[in-house]
This record gives sequence, structure tokens and C-alpha cells, in this order.
Amino acid sequence: QLQLVESGGSSVQPGGSLRLSCATSGFTLDDYAIGWFRQAPGKERERISCISGKDALPTYADSVRGRFSISRDKNTVYLQMNSLKPEDTAVYYCAADVGDTCPANVWGFGYWGQGTQVTVSS
Repeated sequence: QLQLVESGGSSVQPGGSLRLSCATSGFTLDDYAIGWFRQAPGKERERISCISGKDALPTYADSVRGRFSISRDKNTVYLQMNSLKPEDTAVYYCAADVGDTCPANVWGFGYWGQGTQVTVSS
């Protein structure tokens, strides 16, 4: 059974850092693209980063490029978030889709975790 479980969300002051984890089971990361998404109250879900399957190539949204970094090891995908801003406050989700490339559409990812809350506030 394919599962994704996010962890690492917390409250942090502006300028701080967090590392989110997406623990996976039931599949091999080499065969799936994994994306990180976020959704703030009243806003649409936004893809902020993705790492492809076989080649582990990262992509980033303009809003986080240079501040966030995606990586993975055997069964876990990480999102290192630095220089956090209040506008980064959201529920963060990871999602998986079979295949090497990251789907262009947010809802093209077939498997989702439950989310973890990140709050950036002074």
C-alpha cells in the first residue's frame, strides 16, 4: 500500500528555517516523481517543488527558488526551507505520481499525504 506521511511542520519566526520530511512506503522513489505543495487559507494549492524519479532532478516555483531545497534519500523526501517569510504560512503536502517526470498539473499527482502545518510569524 502506497503511503506518504509528512512531518516537521512547526511555528517559526520570519527568517528562520525548517526541514519537512515526507516518509514514503509501498513504492520505490526511483519510479515516482515527488512534489511538495502548499495551501494557505482561501488560496489554491500551489506546487512549490518537485523531484523527478529516476534522475532526481529538482524544480522550484519562483516564490521559493533560492530559499527552499528538495532532496531525497532511500525512502524519504525532504524540503529544506530557509529565510522563511510570513507568506510561507500554509499547510504543506507531499504527493507522488508514477513516472519519471513531474506532472504539470497540481492534481496530476495521484497519491497525497495528510499535510503538515507551517506557520511563520513574529
